[in-house]
Amino acid sequence: MLRADGILKVNGGKDRYPGLDRPADKGPARIVLLLEELNFGGAQRQALELALNLSTARFRAEIWTMAAGDDMASFAEKGRIPVVHLSKRTWVGPDSLLNLWRRLRSARIDILLLMTVVPNIWGRLLGRLALVPIIIGACRGVSSAFRQHETLLWPLVDHHICNTIAQKKQLCNRRRVPEPSVTVIPNGVNTEFFKPPATVRGADRQIILCIARLVPEKDHHTLITAFGLLAPRHPEAELWIVGDGSRRKSISEYAGQAPFGGRIRLMPGQLDIRPLLWQGSVLVLSSLEEGLPNVVLEAMASGLPVIATEVGGLPEVVEHGRTGLLVPSRNAAALADALSLLLSDEKIRAAFGREGAKRALHCYSKTRMVREYEQIFERLLNTRRISVQAAAG
Repeated sequence: MLRADGILKVNGGKDRYPGLDRPADKGPARIVLLLEELNFGGAQRQALELALNLSTARFRAEIWTMAAGDDMASFAEKGRIPVVHLSKRTWVGPDSLLNLWRRLRSARIDILLLMTVVPNIWGRLLGRLALVPIIIGACRGVSSAFRQHETLLWPLVDHHICNTIAQKKQLCNRRRVPEPSVTVIPNGVNTEFFKPPATVRGADRQIILCIARLVPEKDHHTLITAFGLLAPRHPEAELWIVGDGSRRKSISEYAGQAPFGGRIRLMPGQLDIRPLLWQGSVLVLSSLEEGLPNVVLEAMASGLPVIATEVGGLPEVVEHGRTGLLVPSRNAAALADALSLLLSDEKIRAAFGREGAKRALHCYSKTRMVREYEQIFERLLNTRRISVQAAAG
């Protein structure tokens, strides 16, 4: 029988939480990171970084996906992180939900961490019904709170984690989530992994990199328009657009029709983007909305200056005039001018790159990110154990 406080009453009146009635010395806490899939994406990269770097003495991580898609599964395999695919479909259907329900009921999970939008909906509903002891929600994009129905579903999680201050303000002010229930943990990046080799980037080639999903909110059309305005001033400039997504055909056609379209290259998503970052002159994002894009942190760690739109969490990361430049969204002329400024001055690019690398190291390292997640996990586990003991007493 389930009481109103969420405690399961069994064995003639004994109260317990499934998964947390075990002795304290039983071993590491079992943590499941639930994603929609493991294709190229920021949330997927962060989930892998977290799972691979949690303390194995205290936590045992695994990844469950609700749909097919395993572009990044090799990272988990190399790190011996178990990956469970709940469906072979490329979309979340009834079989995904049924398999998720069965596993949540049978597996003795200590913490369920919901990483993307669809898992944040179904993971809460099914997780609560299955009596998962601790459920942590995540808001990683500007529209996540709306798409995840936070106004209705926020009480179904024990805690929220956001990766920007802007997202926390949105949750607390617009969705009425209590402020103590939300923690901001910025994304973390392996700064040593992205550190470029000793050779200096060549000045004879000007490569503008855009590494992002090919979806409407990234607004590649404005970027291509800006490149058309920039190209006559910079004959050596090239635009490399890297990513996968639903707008590939549209973007390809628009680039092909644009002035100087012959200097625009479209490439598929890459498992290892370091060679691209190390060749690039500047990273650019023309997004209409953003949370905290990993690629910006990876570019900074690589010593690459960043030009981005002043939306979402980007102003929290890109220091205008110090590590890069911020421009209004949907403004091709402003974007072209910012690109021209950096491409015209190698010294400014180098200075922005150095400052960006320092900022990535001090503020956005994976070590800091993992430590802050571990602190949240330990706090919630301890709070729940105290509740269980009090209920039993």
